[in-house]
Order: sequence, then C-alpha cells, then structure tokens
Amino acid sequence: MAHSTMNGHANAAKRVYKVVLTGGPCGGKTTGQSRLCTFFENMGWKVYRVPETAYIFLSAGIKFADLSEDQAVNFQENLLKSMMQIENTFFALAETCTKNCLVICDRGTMDASAFIPEKRWEEIMRRNGLNPVDLRDTRYNQIIHMVSAANGAEAFYSTEDHNTRSENISLAQHLDNRAAEAWVGHPYFDVIDNSTEFDSKIRRMITVVCQKLGIDTGDRLSSNARKVKFLVKGPLPQDSVFPNFQDFNVEHIYLRTNSRKMQARLRKRGKNGHHSYTHTIRKPEQLGQIVEVKTPISQRDWINMAAQMDEHHLKIFKKRRCFLHNNQYFQLDIYQKPCHKRCEGLILLETYTTLPSEELQRRLPSFLQIESDVTGRPDYSMFNLSLRDEWATTNEFCVNIAVAADKHVSSCGSCPSSNLDLQRRRPDLSPNSKLASIAPYNPILPSGRREVKIDRVGGISDWVVGPVKFLSPVCVTTPPVRVTNGFNAPEH
Repeated sequence: MAHSTMNGHANAAKRVYKVVLTGGPCGGKTTGQSRLCTFFENMGWKVYRVPETAYIFLSAGIKFADLSEDQAVNFQENLLKSMMQIENTFFALAETCTKNCLVICDRGTMDASAFIPEKRWEEIMRRNGLNPVDLRDTRYNQIIHMVSAANGAEAFYSTEDHNTRSENISLAQHLDNRAAEAWVGHPYFDVIDNSTEFDSKIRRMITVVCQKLGIDTGDRLSSNARKVKFLVKGPLPQDSVFPNFQDFNVEHIYLRTNSRKMQARLRKRGKNGHHSYTHTIRKPEQLGQIVEVKTPISQRDWINMAAQMDEHHLKIFKKRRCFLHNNQYFQLDIYQKPCHKRCEGLILLETYTTLPSEELQRRLPSFLQIESDVTGRPDYSMFNLSLRDEWATTNEFCVNIAVAADKHVSSCGSCPSSNLDLQRRRPDLSPNSKLASIAPYNPILPSGRREVKIDRVGGISDWVVGPVKFLSPVCVTTPPVRVTNGFNAPEH
C-alpha cells in the first residue's frame, strides 16, 4: 500500500466509524478492545468504547439462567432498548467530534437475538417498529466476531476470572455459534478464529478494521487476507442442507463516468422492503494501488443517481446468501433474471481468508458442488458480466492482465489493461483445454472462445479466457485496493 498519514488519510473528510466486537465467552473481546483503542489513539483518532450493556445488568445480580422464557424475552427487550440508547449517546458525541472517531461497541443490537427463540425476537422487533436491515446492516459499519477459545483453542478456555460467566465448553461453543449467526447477513462481517496464537489473533482483528478503513499499517501488522471466489455448479441443495443463513436481494447499477479510467456503481441490498444503499467509485491506479471509495447513501440519492446508468451495462440482480460454515464466513451470489445470457444460472461463492489454500479447501462447504477457483479471472468480474454487448464485439471488456509488449492498450482504471480489440487479439484454440472441460457447467464461457495459460505474479499458474494477444511471459497483476470510506474491499 502507498503511504498514508498517521491520522488515516488526513486530507479526507472526518469520519465516524462504528465497529462491533462480539463473540462467545473467552474470545479476546476485552483485550481486542484495548489494543484496538490504543492503536487508533496512537494514530490521532478519538476513540469511544461503548460498554457491554448486558454486563451492567448481569453484574448487578440478574441471573439469566433463572429467568422463565417470558422473563427472558422481557429482559432482552429492555436490554435492547437500553443498549440502543447508550450507543446513540456515543454515536451523537462521535458526530460532533472534530477528529476522526472510532466507536467500539462491546456487542451490538443483534446479540440479544442469540438468547431467545427466533419467533420471540421477531415479536420484539414488531412491537418496537424495528427491522433487521436497520438494526443489523446499517447501524454499524463493521462487525467482528472473536471466536471463543471454546471453539478451536479449548485448552485456553476458562471462566475463573469472569464473575458473570460460568459456561462449560459445550455451552460456550453453542453460545459462540449463536452469537456469530446473529450477525450473518451484515455486509461487512469478519470472523477472527483461533487458527493462530492469541497475539496474532488480536493483530488480525486490528488489521481487518484498518483494511476496511483504507489505513496503511505498514509492517506494524502482518496480514495476508485475500478475497477468493469459486464457481459453483447448480442446482443448489435444499435450504435445509445449509447452516443458518440470511438471504438478501441485491441490485447493482454501473454509472456513467467522465473517464474510462474510473468506475462508479450503486448497490441496493435488503429484504422484506428494507434496504441499504451504497455508492462506490473505483479511481485510477496510483502508485501501484487502486483507490476505492464506498459511501452509504439514501434511497432518494439512489433514485437520482440511478438515472445516470451507463448504457453499456445491464443491471445486475442477485440473491445473496450469507452463512457461516467451519468458522468461515461465506457469501453465495446467485445471479437472477433479467440478465445477460452469460449470467443465467451463474453461482459464485466468495469469502475473505488468511488461511493456506489447503486449509481453506477443507473448510469449503461440502454440500456445494464447487467447480473451480476463479479468483482474479476477468470473465467472472461483475463489471464484465454486466456488459450489455457480447464480449467478442465490445471494446468495454476490462482485463486484469498487463501486456507489456502492447503499448496501445488503454486502461479502465481498475485494470492495467482494457479497451482491447477483442476480434483482432483472439488467440488460437487450445483443444482439451482446462476451461473447455468445465464449459458445460460454465454459463458465461462464450462459444468459440479460446483459453491461454499464463503465469501469475509469484510464479503461480493460472488460466484466463482470451481474447488478448498474449506474449510470453505474461503476468496477471492485481494492484492492492485502498478502501477510503470504511467499507469493504471491491467486487471487481
């Protein structure tokens, strides 16, 4: 990443960033809050730490295990109201702060849902005029689940030093899973598991916050988190086969821009009539990185800005299924009609991970038929999938490939090379190719297209679809992405 100032891009407008640290017992929340607080204070940010509301009540003599179901529901309803009022006080203070402000919430509104039956939680929301989109998705910028030591680090699990905790390992595991499931569906949800020693776990947590904010941590924190994407063969199994999940309707619109070196898009995401809206701009590559700015917008902004839709692109409609499996957070994007024929039946599975490839393979959902890893492939980028014209006839196709010998290729800003003459640069057919072998399950592979093997940066072989005039050697380049407004990494 390029250098950033100690206060996190000082030239940018002041930011208020609200992050929830949640998780089961003995997961490192308290230590995580302290370290996160110190880290951001050292960068010149104002930091507020919202206390755990439940702890206030439980430490005053309330024993949740002694409550009947009706008493527990009543307690959680009052707990929710108290929590929101306390949080709102801190949020209001943060908005009036003259510096960048980080608000760290020790648990959040959805945690209450983990301790009562789902139907009773829905009753609470109805009585109070609440809905999960506002309560979970738009209230906080980021959710971080610190997995309990009871899940993966059992030898370190203990409740001896906690005067309101008495769960055995089995119950702690159950509560940890319930706490994580309560937040499934938030657009920026990170799970920090126990795959590393404790200090690294805390540093991983701080890193994911910095990544979302676009803050360069230099060599202070080490992280190799990456986004991976897999092609899934349909049809999907029955819903009952999935772990607990949340489904959302997602709509993407690409907007006209003044330069081909910049991309802009809108995202509408929600369910049951409640939605959140985001405006994203991907700026030209600078100093080896792409700058991406994501900004929450209102419904009115969405309507006004949608009128600027780029005529070269179709709208993208998806059903997004979010779920946890093996302590890994997954998003399953199921493309919906109306769409270009290349998107019909397309299903993509995405996750962010620091795990080695072999371990990630073991954690992938066994109930899905995963065809191949398509991470970084331009034929699976949303920008290209949404193109109105056929790839073989358009000059809008955006390719993540730098062809050093070709000095006449222009850039779209997201990729080092694009605006390619697809007809002129179509390579020869490679019979028995890898891509041809999966073509029956690949709804976006154009008929008659060719494929060429290339070498990725770092010497890892990969496969891409033409049509580029490939000269040996060719490198796939994926410049780092700096997200500047406190939201997630790109969906290229």
